[in-house]
Amino acid sequence: MGKVAVCVGAVCATAVCVAAALVVRHRMRSSGRWAKAAAIVRELEDKCGTPIGKLRQVADAMAVEMHAGLASEGGSKLKMIISYSSLYLNTLCVCVWLCYDAEHPYFFLACLCRDEKGWFYALDLGGTNFRVLRVQLGGKENRVGKQEFEEVSIPPHLMVGTSDALFDFIAEALKKFVATEDEDFHMPPGRERELGFTFSFPIKQSSIASGTLMKWTKGFYIEDAVGQDVVGELTKALERVGLDMRVTALVNDTIGTLAGGRYHDPDVIAAVILGTGTNAAYVERAHAIPKWHGLLPKSGEMAINMEWGNFRSSHLPLTEYDQAMDAESLNPGEQIFEKIISGMYLGEIVRRVLCRMAEEASFFGDTVPPKLKIPFMLKTPVMSAMHHDTSSDLRVVGSKLRDVFEISNTSLKTRKAIVEVCNIVAVRGARLSAAGILGILKKLGRDTLKEGENQSVIALDGGLFEHYTLFRNSMESTLKELLGEASETIVIQHSNDGSGIGAALLAASHSQYLELEES
Repeated sequence: MGKVAVCVGAVCATAVCVAAALVVRHRMRSSGRWAKAAAIVRELEDKCGTPIGKLRQVADAMAVEMHAGLASEGGSKLKMIISYSSLYLNTLCVCVWLCYDAEHPYFFLACLCRDEKGWFYALDLGGTNFRVLRVQLGGKENRVGKQEFEEVSIPPHLMVGTSDALFDFIAEALKKFVATEDEDFHMPPGRERELGFTFSFPIKQSSIASGTLMKWTKGFYIEDAVGQDVVGELTKALERVGLDMRVTALVNDTIGTLAGGRYHDPDVIAAVILGTGTNAAYVERAHAIPKWHGLLPKSGEMAINMEWGNFRSSHLPLTEYDQAMDAESLNPGEQIFEKIISGMYLGEIVRRVLCRMAEEASFFGDTVPPKLKIPFMLKTPVMSAMHHDTSSDLRVVGSKLRDVFEISNTSLKTRKAIVEVCNIVAVRGARLSAAGILGILKKLGRDTLKEGENQSVIALDGGLFEHYTLFRNSMESTLKELLGEASETIVIQHSNDGSGIGAALLAASHSQYLELEES
């Protein structure tokens, strides 16, 4: 009996020792995992670093590229497209010269006299969503009156499908939106509805209402649309769905935002889009554009579409995640600035970091969650929701991980690490955006405080700027930090639906019924 007791005791003691060893081993392994995960986050923070000195270098590089792009075609990564001129500051008339071709300069004159009246439609296609708008213009007194809009998400398969499939989808959405017209909408008998089309991809424009698609960006790749007139493609789709609507103006989103901004406020000097993609446009002095050999506008000013998404510099803090994402993209080597600051890519960068943490540090357990390996599975709005989670247990983070990646039972420590990754990626993008704006101000000589100088207004639009509060706050505070006392004269103004309203204004200025109304 005694021997049995001794044996049982020995077995129990052995079991306890084994259990203790397993616990110790688990803790050691867990500790090792966390050390590795923490090292990955620290490395990310270091490589994404944007100290003020580096941001000033980025701003200087942006200004240098702007000069080069204005000097000659192809002289810079920035296209610096001459899109508008004669933006009068002190008169009611805003004369707009559209389109510039390096070999064959040609322009189309529009006049936004602020007395346009009536209902006009706008279509704003610039990323994974598009907006359809209905705008009532009330002339000099009422300017922009009633506005109605609807936002539609583009199914991913249409972004890489056929031209007919994409434009038919858009035309159907327009048709449904038109069907919601209420009793306030009055269209004179026998008139077509008129549309301003904001198309935020590189085009070669041949008239105010036609333009050939040069290439796709922002994750789109519809091969049979390249080389086609995008207005023609939309018009054919409108006919197929039986919608009587005429496209009277084609415009880039930043130029539309700039036109809409200047329509409301003559102190607007630039427009920046921070959404699915990113771009900037600004008002330049005509004598500062060496590549322009035509007649100078009376105002002495021309508007420039920078296409700043394609900016690249050795001063940009790029990581292995950015480089891998770029290499696997539809346009490797292009749109580098866009790929580290815009809504299309921020969530994907975070996903790639989390995937490495899962693979190398078993961050989510012994196996890598299958959905975490799927590119672009983490959208920036989801990243934003996690980043903004202020609950004590970060329950929003846990919910999003479960809903998107089917990852459950995450610890608070895990969730805090994920929020930190989101913060690092978002703050880098926001601070680089501020550096880009500083580059524009430097080019215009408005980065220092000058006595008697008017305020400079930057019109900002885009879902990233509008909805990602922490991104927006970081960008604005960084710009103030960079400008110092000069920030007193710089105003960041949210231009909600600015590009769409600008397109509606240009549609009105090119109405086929304009001469009829004037007579």
